[in-house]
Amino acid sequence: MSDIFPKWTNQLPRQIIIGALLAGTAVTAGVTYYFTPKYTAVGYEPIQPVPFPHSVHVKQLGLDCRYCHNAVEKSWYSNIPAASVCLNCHNQVLKDDPRLAVVRDSAASGRPVEWVQIHKMPDYVYFNHSVHVNRGVSCVECHGQINDMQEVYRAKPLSMSYCLDCHRQPATRLRPLDKITDLDWKPTDDARELAAKQLETGTKIIHDWNVQSLQNCSTCHR
Repeated sequence: MSDIFPKWTNQLPRQIIIGALLAGTAVTAGVTYYFTPKYTAVGYEPIQPVPFPHSVHVKQLGLDCRYCHNAVEKSWYSNIPAASVCLNCHNQVLKDDPRLAVVRDSAASGRPVEWVQIHKMPDYVYFNHSVHVNRGVSCVECHGQINDMQEVYRAKPLSMSYCLDCHRQPATRLRPLDKITDLDWKPTDDARELAAKQLETGTKIIHDWNVQSLQNCSTCHR
């Protein structure tokens, strides 16, 4: 038998098993690291039926987020405005612009504009907008500098670890309620003092408003 198979083949089964384990470990590590929202969701920018530049409406015109998303302070969801809200302005401004044809058709027919959802949580995750907004969490924390976006894209991973980072250190994210929709707001203009000032502001908000930064599973998984 030894004349048919060289001695090194005696080690072959063990080498195959070790190689398979190493390959499996590498694949698992790669999937775990790269198949996360940070890599698969951040940057997602679908083509929408109507080009809506937040940078124009918010940055240039000064519209408050709550003019369009008027349920965000009292509901678990942040509503998309009806076409009639758009036409409050656009029945005078750019009223015949072909880019707004879908909006005009929606208002006339009653059929909603088929916007493509960008910030979508899994079905097993419960997220309440009003709870966060009414306790000092700005839109910018989850949606990024949406006031600067010509086309809205997903700027944050919104993964479990991302949410837990905020729940573990809420003082680094909280701001006064009157600054919630001021997406450029900072507690100080001094870059050297920014982190300390934010921590001071957030810590005071946690104390004054009795902010409950829960981390148990049932908070988000119900």
